[in-house]
Amino acid sequence: MQMAQHFEDISIDDILSVAEREHEAHSRFVQVLCINGIDLVYSYQKTADQGYVVHNYRVHGVKPETHIPSVTKFYLVAFPFENEAHDLFGVQVDDIAIDFKGGFYKVAMDKPMTVISPAQKAAREKAAKLAAAKAAKAAKAVQ
Repeated sequence: MQMAQHFEDISIDDILSVAEREHEAHSRFVQVLCINGIDLVYSYQKTADQGYVVHNYRVHGVKPETHIPSVTKFYLVAFPFENEAHDLFGVQVDDIAIDFKGGFYKVAMDKPMTVISPAQKAAREKAAKLAAAKAAKAAKAVQ
C-alpha cells in the first residue's frame, strides 16, 4: 500500500482553521514537526476509507516571540509536540491543554535545538550581507 503525501504552506492565522477542518473530516493527528529556521509542519492523516493520505501544512519563519495557537482544542494528543516545540525550539504555543510550562524536557540550556555552529552562523551572515547588497543594488537601479 502506498501512502500519498501533500504539502501546503499556511500562515499562523490558518493553524486553527486547518486543525478544525481536519478534525471535522475525521483525520488523525500525526505530529507537529519543528525545523530550524523555525518552520512548523502540522501533519494529519486521512483514514483508511479516505485513502491513507497525509496532509502536511507548513508554517514558515516562526520567530521566538511569535505566539502560535495550540491545536489541543481539536487534538488533545498534540500536547507533547507543542510542549516539545516550546522547550526545544522556543516556540510560544498559547493555550496548550496540558502545558508543562517549559518543564516537559529537562535541558541544560534554553532552546537547545536552535544552537548553530560557527560555520552555520558565518554562512547565514554572509547570505544576509549578499541579500542586503542585492537589495541596495536593486534600489539604486530604480532611482
